[in-house]
Amino acid sequence: MIVPIVLAGGVGSRLWPLSRELMPKQFLTLHGDSSMLQATLQRLAGLAFAQSYVICHEDHRFIAAEQLRQIQQLNHNLILEPVSRNTAPAIALAALHCLQQQQDPLLLVLAADHVITDAHAFQRAVTQAIPQATAGKLVTFGIVPTHAETGYGYIRKGPALSEHSFAIAAFVEKPDRTTAETYVASGDYLWNSGMFLLRASVYLAELKQHRPDIYTSCQQAMQQVATDLDFIRIDKKAFANCPADSIDYAVMEHTQNGVVVPLDAGWSDVGSWSALSDIHPQDAQGNVAIGDVLMLDSHNNFVLSESALVATVGVRDMVVVQTKDAVLVASRQQEQQVKTLVQQLKAAERTEHQIHREVYRPWGKYDLVDQAPRYQVKRITVTAGEKLSTQLHHHRAEHWIVVAGTAKVTLDEREFFLTENQSVYIPPGAVHALENPATAPLELIEVQTGSYLGEDDIVRFSDRYGRS
Repeated sequence: MIVPIVLAGGVGSRLWPLSRELMPKQFLTLHGDSSMLQATLQRLAGLAFAQSYVICHEDHRFIAAEQLRQIQQLNHNLILEPVSRNTAPAIALAALHCLQQQQDPLLLVLAADHVITDAHAFQRAVTQAIPQATAGKLVTFGIVPTHAETGYGYIRKGPALSEHSFAIAAFVEKPDRTTAETYVASGDYLWNSGMFLLRASVYLAELKQHRPDIYTSCQQAMQQVATDLDFIRIDKKAFANCPADSIDYAVMEHTQNGVVVPLDAGWSDVGSWSALSDIHPQDAQGNVAIGDVLMLDSHNNFVLSESALVATVGVRDMVVVQTKDAVLVASRQQEQQVKTLVQQLKAAERTEHQIHREVYRPWGKYDLVDQAPRYQVKRITVTAGEKLSTQLHHHRAEHWIVVAGTAKVTLDEREFFLTENQSVYIPPGAVHALENPATAPLELIEVQTGSYLGEDDIVRFSDRYGRS
C-alpha cells in the first residue's frame, strides 16, 4: 500500500511578491489550471494508492482544506504543524500517524510546490521504485539534469542495484558553474528532487538511529493528537522542542540503505522567477508574458501582471512582477537576491512579505480595495453555504452592500435577507453575522468606519471554524 505524503510547508520567498507567508507558492496557480498543491495530488490519478495526507502549517489550514475540497480529496487528512521544523520531523509525523492507524505503508513523500509536466513518466518511476522500498530501502528520486544548474543539490550515483535503481554514492551541495558542468558531462550525477518512497517503520528506525532527538520529539508530539474538522492537530509544546532538520541531513546522508531512482519527467521546483519562466512558452524575443503585458523592443524578460497593464520598452534580461500592492523589478542575473529583499521587508516591519491585498479566510476571501486612517473598503466573497462568525466590534461600524447573490444577516435579535443592491448598517457593539445560504458565491462591498479598524477588534461568540 502506498500513502502519498504531501509536504506543503515553506513560504516560497524567492517568488515574492506573488508568494507571501500567508499565501505561499504551493497554493498558487503558477502552471496550468490548478494550484501547485492540487496538481501534486492530481498527477497521482491512475496510480494505486491509499488516502493521501497533506502536512502544512497551522496558518495555512483553511487554504489547504478548501483546495483539497475543490478536488474532492479532503477527508480528515490535514496534519497541522504548529511551528515549522523542516522535512525530517514532518515525515516522521506522517509515519507515526500511519502506524497509529495500524498501517505500515510505503510513504510516497512529495513536495507540494514542484511542477512535473510528464505525469506518466513520474508514475512509471514510482512503480520502478516500489521493489527497493518494499525491501527496506530509502528511495529518493534523482532528476536527470537537462543543464548545468547551480541552484540544486546533486546526487552521485553509485553501483546499479537493478535496471532502474542505483546505490547513493554521495549527496553534493549546490556547485559552482564549472563544477556543475563537470557533473552533467559525467552522466554520474542527478539533481536532488526531495521526493522519496520509503516504508514508514523503516524511516522511523533510521531517524531513531541517526537523530534520536527528532524521533523522540515527534513521538511525544503524536501522543497528544486532537482532531478538529478535517485537521489532525499535534501537541504544540512537544513539537516546538523538536530540532529543525531536513531528511537529507538527518537521515539520507548517514543511512547505508539509500537508493536513487532516476526521474526524467519535466521536473522543476519553481524556485525562482527564471525557473518559472522556463516552464512557460516564450515569444520570438525570448520573453514570457503573463497577464496584461505589452512589450516593445524587449528581450529575454519575464513579465507578470496580476491586475494592471505592464508595459516595457527597450529592456532585456529583467523580471517584472506586478501584484495589487507591490511591484518587483529585478535583473535576471540577481533574482536570487529577492529572498534578501523579503528579509529587509521583515526587518522594516512592513506587511507586504506576509499578506496580499487579497486575503483568504475559511469562509471565502476579501480584497482590501482602499483604506485611510478612519475608513477602509473591502470586497468580500463568501463561498456558497459558508458563514462568518457571530461577532461584534467595539470600535468600528460596518456598511454592507450586496453586489451579487443573497446574504442572510443576523443583527442583534433580527435575522433577514439581502439581495443585489440592498444594504445594511452594522453599528459598533452590535452582535452580527453574515451567511451565504445560496449555491452561488455572495459578493458584497463592506465599508468600515471608526477610530480603530484592526482585525483584532473582533469578539467572536460562535464560529463553525473553531476560532471563537
